Amino acid sequence: MNKIRTGFIGAGFAADFHFEALKNSGISFAEPVGVYSRRPESRKNFAGKKGIKAFNSVEEMLHNVDVVHICVPPALHEPMAVKALELGVNVIVEKPFTGYFGPGEKPNSSDDEFKGNTFSKETMLKGALESAERMLNAEKRSSAAIFYAENWVFSPAITKETEILKKTGAQILWMMAEESHSGSHSPTYGIWGYSGGGSIMGKGTHPLTAVLYLKRIEGISRSGKAIRPVSVSSRTHEITRLPGYIDRGFLRTDYKDVEDYGFMHITFEDGTVADIFSTEIVMGGVHNWLEVFANNHRTRCNINPINALETFNPSDKQFKDIYVVEKIGTKQGWSNPAPDENWMNGYVQEMREFYSCIKEQKKSFSSSELGYDTVSVIYSAYLSAERRGREVRI
Repeated sequence: MNKIRTGFIGAGFAADFHFEALKNSGISFAEPVGVYSRRPESRKNFAGKKGIKAFNSVEEMLHNVDVVHICVPPALHEPMAVKALELGVNVIVEKPFTGYFGPGEKPNSSDDEFKGNTFSKETMLKGALESAERMLNAEKRSSAAIFYAENWVFSPAITKETEILKKTGAQILWMMAEESHSGSHSPTYGIWGYSGGGSIMGKGTHPLTAVLYLKRIEGISRSGKAIRPVSVSSRTHEITRLPGYIDRGFLRTDYKDVEDYGFMHITFEDGTVADIFSTEIVMGGVHNWLEVFANNHRTRCNINPINALETFNPSDKQFKDIYVVEKIGTKQGWSNPAPDENWMNGYVQEMREFYSCIKEQKKSFSSSELGYDTVSVIYSAYLSAERRGREVRI
């Protein structure tokens, strides 16, 4: 395979950073070919900016590419992935892997039909796992593979902690992690029928996958066998929907039926634990961090923000054309501009891993199995939250 022809499903925020990360990765054998988005104006605009072709259908594009980036709402991940795999096209699926989006085959966005926050979480858990299984089964039948685009496991901070675990034989006793900010970019994020959940699904999936990955690394390094999660306790809340909430306009609040705060407490088969926070009620930019408490070291993985660069700006308008960091809110005063946000978030390294694996026809460590495990924990957590925090076996 001399050139790997690349397509993008979706033309929004995620597709843009996938394209830019690929462009900045230095992969000489990647050849972006085209894009498909349901809205003609979106795909034409994206194609024009990126210098690629706007395809009129998914099928047309899939017959002209070797790999496709799935950058659409989670409700579409499974059907798009299965369609690509059936045609022998490799799939890079953006997080979250898949989920439950209501009864039926199409996203359930009707105000009258489906409310995710009151729907049976036991049914959701069963449906989400069935969806993930269909994706894994399609992969087994295909000559192509699924690559799970969870950037946290590629970030330099997590990569360094991975090295520490491998070389020192450390035992992780407790992990604590968070992803929070003031609300998603996606217009469909607050609708369970498209997103499959709120803060736990959309944000908690990042630190959760990193925690699951690090316990895998620990187990394999010390005994040759991954350490798996066995139970979860969880609580969720809809804080900006409380009758007494005072909206000052700084936080996103247009959530139809999803939570804006989530907490998960995970127990692993060796008895060790992890605590994960994910919320939409945090100002001041994106807060992405993970802390490891081991029997021989302690590590803080600061993914965003980091303090490699500290800048004081007395006037917000001075930085009008300068990118500081995602969702900072204001550029006035002290801030921590990201020297290279895509690199610190692991997006560039993610592309190098996936395209190298495709070229060499080998499996990535960030595979469909890691995506499946994440879905299993997330929907077990939603079941626990429905039961007001009671422990649920995974």
